[in-house]
Amino acid sequence: MTVVYAILLLGILIFVHELGHFLFAKLMGIKVLKFSIGFGPKLISKQLGETEYILAAVPLGGYVKMLGDDSGEEVSEEDKARSYSHQPVYKRAFVIVAGSLFNILFAALIFAGFFIHGIPRYFSTIGEVMNDMPAKTAGMLKGDKVTSIDGVAIKYWDEMTEIIYSSPEKVLSIVVQRDGISKQISIKPKKDKSKNAYGEDIDIGLIGVKPSEHFEVIKYGFFKSMYLGAEKTAEVIWMSLVGLYKMIFTKSVTTDDLGGPIFIVQLAKKQAASGFANFVTFMAIISINLGVFNMFPIPVLDGGHMMFLTIEGIRRKPLNDKIIITAHKIGLSLLLLLAAFVFYNDIVRIVYNKELP
Repeated sequence: MTVVYAILLLGILIFVHELGHFLFAKLMGIKVLKFSIGFGPKLISKQLGETEYILAAVPLGGYVKMLGDDSGEEVSEEDKARSYSHQPVYKRAFVIVAGSLFNILFAALIFAGFFIHGIPRYFSTIGEVMNDMPAKTAGMLKGDKVTSIDGVAIKYWDEMTEIIYSSPEKVLSIVVQRDGISKQISIKPKKDKSKNAYGEDIDIGLIGVKPSEHFEVIKYGFFKSMYLGAEKTAEVIWMSLVGLYKMIFTKSVTTDDLGGPIFIVQLAKKQAASGFANFVTFMAIISINLGVFNMFPIPVLDGGHMMFLTIEGIRRKPLNDKIIITAHKIGLSLLLLLAAFVFYNDIVRIVYNKELP
């Protein structure tokens, strides 16, 4: 099942990415010769119209082969109008960007779908009070409903924990509802270590309580859900870019959590075991990262092609084929080094049985 989850995850994301290139190529009037999911030997192949649709053996990528997209490829005079290399820069740019754009839009639709279906939100009712923790010492009881903290109205569990986490060793005035009577309790959250979204060590406050099973499902309308889905997608993109910046320039984020296909397989299995919603959310996050990574200005990636198109647009003529070929070789070497590094991380994680994030 682990392999099935991984193939399902990668297959869908690759299909979405290549579908973007394919549809925009068609939209721009470019002849598409092949649409392939996977590399290597063909498992299934079907010719429909002018395009051959392929399912290949190695599900670690895919490609859309367009007429005239290879350097030095000869195109007949009658086919030039439908050749990729003979299209204006802006049309080729749309085709290149479309793959990453579709990955990001796919993620936004997944998030929007969750908002339409409904997001469960737990009420601020105490389900368990742990021994030897500030809440127990202060007299908080199971069944207490937190209604305010330092004058801030509280209804949901996440509203409560956000304040507590950000207040280590700060005395909080917490009002709880107990048997219909409001009671004020002073609690000083215990300082503890945790990690933020970037894997950095941070101080948080804990009082030692767990939520009850009481929650409500909050649903949003279509347009509100689309907005919230886009907002969530933008948030993930921003976090990805900030995380990369921190990793390169501040060293506060290590490269230990970088992973390759093995890491993705492990996480896919873990998320699938946690439920369909977790697996689909993980798919959305990977889709966003795939879209963002592909737009880095590295030759071989879509961002590298965009870099060459930008230069061509400024110069009003394409770069020399030798320069492009050399750049592609350098870009491929960089990607192979990155692949070797993340594969090493994957192996170390397995050998030392490191906990997955």
